[in-house]
Amino acid sequence: MKKVAVLLSGCGVFDGAEIHESVLTLLALDRAGAQAVCVAPDIPQYHVINHLTRQPVPQETRNVLVESARIARGNIVALNQLKPKEVDAVIVPGGFGAAKNLCTFALAGENFEVHPQVASFLREVHQLGKPIGLVCIAPAIAAKLFGPEKVEFTIGNDAGTAQALSKHGASHVNCTVYNAVVDRRHKIVTTPAYMLAGRITEAEAGINKLVQAVLEMA
Repeated sequence: MKKVAVLLSGCGVFDGAEIHESVLTLLALDRAGAQAVCVAPDIPQYHVINHLTRQPVPQETRNVLVESARIARGNIVALNQLKPKEVDAVIVPGGFGAAKNLCTFALAGENFEVHPQVASFLREVHQLGKPIGLVCIAPAIAAKLFGPEKVEFTIGNDAGTAQALSKHGASHVNCTVYNAVVDRRHKIVTTPAYMLAGRITEAEAGINKLVQAVLEMA
């Protein structure tokens, strides 16, 4: 059975991992007979958003690992406790947590940084020749880390976002919500999901293709 780390960034689209994308990823992995290992960095969230009002909650602090445990039903590992050699692949769901907690793209634009723990883990996975799937805005992380290798990725068809991320050397490929971009040379798979999805079935279509491609290369 292939073991796939699902790297979460909190719980909730505006300040953590996108819940639909995370659950669809877990469902697709289970359907394919793979074992998902939920993992998240044990770090503070950038901020907390009230998802009803979509406004920041002043003075409230939450932890990325603790919040991610909600999606994982408590069955989760701290990122610094998981060794890349222990898994066959990694998938990173989207949501603003990917762009605020795992990296700073939502805050710093093209001059963003990837959290050192996340960068170290994904670089080692990549060096071991294991595939990495990234959903929605999470491909920003691959564009930054593997841009110098001319990796191909997609965030859908948003020209401004694509241009900002391509400045690191990566090559953006426009993609519909129903598909995934598979860079077989670098073993990087990306899909737009809620960068484009208007309904959950649209997000599911691309995520299913991403999971299938990741498992084929694992």
